[in-house]
Amino acid sequence: MGNFTEEITLENIIDRGLAERGYIQEAEIRTLRVDAMPDTGAWTLVINEDVRQKLGLTIKGSSDSTLADGKTSSYPITESVKIQWKDRSIELPALVVANAKDVLLGALPLEGMDLIVDPVRKKLAGAHGDQPLHVLYWLSTPKAAPARKMASAREWRGGGAVHHQA
Repeated sequence: MGNFTEEITLENIIDRGLAERGYIQEAEIRTLRVDAMPDTGAWTLVINEDVRQKLGLTIKGSSDSTLADGKTSSYPITESVKIQWKDRSIELPALVVANAKDVLLGALPLEGMDLIVDPVRKKLAGAHGDQPLHVLYWLSTPKAAPARKMASAREWRGGGAVHHQA
């Protein structure tokens, strides 16, 4: 299996919010098209400092991470960025590896966009066909509650996974 890249679009979601509220023009939203290497060994989107600066992403913290070469270090984590591949998107923070030569599309964005890596064809594919599949979680129901209640991420305490076609 060889490496391959896919074109993705990265967007500053703070800029998007400012444009929606009329504070900046749509044309001022910082976006960037990049070739990203799908990497299921990376946990999130990995960008370099140049990409971070072009998108105007703020550093929100840091994470101790181990690179493929075995080097462990503390790397900056950005605010969330919108990651779009074709008609699918997700908003997640990015890990900044200052001099990284490749943008890496890690496990969380792949999973969040319901994508799998096809190593034979060397491309990304929908895990459930052309439509993203979303997983909803159901809470156990109290006696007075309706039969089923969809849980938000904050409310979820357990229960079974229900697959829902978008």
